[in-house]
Amino acid sequence: MSDNAFNFCPECGRQNIRYVDNKKWLCPDCGFDLYNNVASAVGVVLSDAQDNVLFEVRAKNPRKGFLALPGGFTDRDETAEAAVVRECREETGFVPRDVTYLCSFPNDYEYKGIAYKTCDLFFMARLSAEEGTVPELIQRLCGQESEVTGFAYYKVATPEDIQKIPLAFSSAKKALTVWLEAHRIEA
Repeated sequence: MSDNAFNFCPECGRQNIRYVDNKKWLCPDCGFDLYNNVASAVGVVLSDAQDNVLFEVRAKNPRKGFLALPGGFTDRDETAEAAVVRECREETGFVPRDVTYLCSFPNDYEYKGIAYKTCDLFFMARLSAEEGTVPELIQRLCGQESEVTGFAYYKVATPEDIQKIPLAFSSAKKALTVWLEAHRIEA
């Protein structure tokens, strides 16, 4: 992870600014401080009746080429529920229905040399019989080029299935474990 270093204070321009307490930048010369607060992100476990789960192939770093659940960062003044539907629509062209909250996990997200801490909120949605299966859905999806280079699906019926998926983020692996347990209880 990066040390989140700035070369110059954005307020006074001096070079004494430091990242302190693993949470903020502080300039002792002018008193400028900027907190590196936790960002909220969302993801959806979109599945079908055969326990197939939809994944995206990431088009950019961090973890370019690895798999992720459809999702992304929440926008200002947006609820997590609205964000997960918006992100899924933007990235796949599909609007999930009956999205319900699943769980949340902290995550590390390094982007352009800055280490961000996120709180990843996960939701779940099941395809209806009319919408078909995940493999059928993939044929109709239109990936957002800046975010997605393709789609994949994996059958997730056991913890071992989760371990085989080349996931970009550990929080998604944890969320799939929670989803699997919740899914077992439903059955």
